[in-house]
Amino acid sequence: MDWLEAAQQFRAARTPSVIVTLATVRGHAPRNGGAKMVVSDGAVFGTIGGGNLEATAVARARDLLSGGGAEPELMTLTLSDRVTTEYGVQCCGGEVTILLEPVRPLPVVAVFGVGHVGLELARILSRQQVELHLVDSRAEMLAPERIGMPGVSGPLADTVGTVHLHGLPVPESALGLLPLGAHVLVMTHDHVEDLAIVEAALVTEGLASIGLIGSTSKWARFRARLREAGHDEAVLARVETPIGIAGIRSKDPAAIAVSVAARVLQQAEEQAVTRARAEHGSAERDVAAPTAASDRAQARTAQ
Repeated sequence: MDWLEAAQQFRAARTPSVIVTLATVRGHAPRNGGAKMVVSDGAVFGTIGGGNLEATAVARARDLLSGGGAEPELMTLTLSDRVTTEYGVQCCGGEVTILLEPVRPLPVVAVFGVGHVGLELARILSRQQVELHLVDSRAEMLAPERIGMPGVSGPLADTVGTVHLHGLPVPESALGLLPLGAHVLVMTHDHVEDLAIVEAALVTEGLASIGLIGSTSKWARFRARLREAGHDEAVLARVETPIGIAGIRSKDPAAIAVSVAARVLQQAEEQAVTRARAEHGSAERDVAAPTAASDRAQARTAQ
């Protein structure tokens, strides 16, 4: 598998990775400028030349992954036996500059209810690098005459992410179509429908967040019904309501949408950092486990 296929597979599997490019080469080096590889926490595809050069780049790429980094960075290495290295000596005599580009999985946001606020929210989020799911039980809310064709025409003409439209008579069934780590925002035209979606979301594994539009009195009624249905306070605490960032008092649909979009993008950023650290810790434990077992075996042999 080459680096491009690997990058595409990591993206499809929602696995964070770093594309490592030999950006410039001065003098002699193991590979020419433009050589690439892709690094994840547990795998490397492609090569930029092996030896200390490659090992140093892999280590830095995994540092970026563990910290949830999103910004690309450059690093310069001198290939000389006079330079102190960590992974062996390369005395090719040249100098290389390496570009490291983190590739995060696209955040997934599902908007249940594409009314006035939902459509304004879709306008904003579709202009971000996100996988956006728009769900409504009313077919006319997702009709081409109203929503256009994402990326081509209508309100979502300048989409840069991915937009999926789900016209479903039972909208909560769309929860089963979402990838792990999705952020769910509930804002339908019908409070009965809102409650059904929230209750289904609470028992759906793998959701990153659940947000509900509405007042404190609406949530008080929902909370009482959900408690009657057997959900305890720890489970109900997963629902964030009202949604959006603090300080925006306007009830204009576009203003509400700006507030909600800002909050869900905050959550996506927090999620990326938390996930990266958790996955990196898991990878380190996987590496450490065989070493620990080997140490124990050696100790038994010595005895």
